[in-house]
Amino acid sequence: MEEQTNVQVIGYQPMYKAYFKSLNIEWIEQYFKVEPHDLEQLDDPEGYILSKGGQIFFALYKGEVVGTVALIKNTESDYELAKMGVTTRYRGIGAGKALCAKAIEAAQEAGATQLWLESSRQLTPALRMYSQLGFVEVSMGETPYSRADIKMEIQFVKA
Repeated sequence: MEEQTNVQVIGYQPMYKAYFKSLNIEWIEQYFKVEPHDLEQLDDPEGYILSKGGQIFFALYKGEVVGTVALIKNTESDYELAKMGVTTRYRGIGAGKALCAKAIEAAQEAGATQLWLESSRQLTPALRMYSQLGFVEVSMGETPYSRADIKMEIQFVKA
């Protein structure tokens, strides 16, 4: 059911702020529980992500917001792919892949040498997609999330 060509990815707009939280709460509660660090980011995306040089993208399908992802800037060259969710009804149409590809592109354009994410081995379709887009598993390290049991990253080579 992949219809990625009909999925449009746009940058953050304040009118879509509520979707950033609701789409993430939806998938987190489906598989896990919402944690304090989730709410830090979801309650204040402008302060926690955008004001620090990060970006947030939304996937639109037939004019409806169906997914979102954040690109969090940690340092000039280190970025995190985070808070990616697609509403249950529209999983499988390519929205997640389109969002992830846009975040990878934006990280490269921003000068990242490393883009990483933390996830859960329970989320098999997401992990498969990350691998298809070039992410490889690396050592886990510390995490603020009890659900995270895998870390993946892409290293970008500077031209």
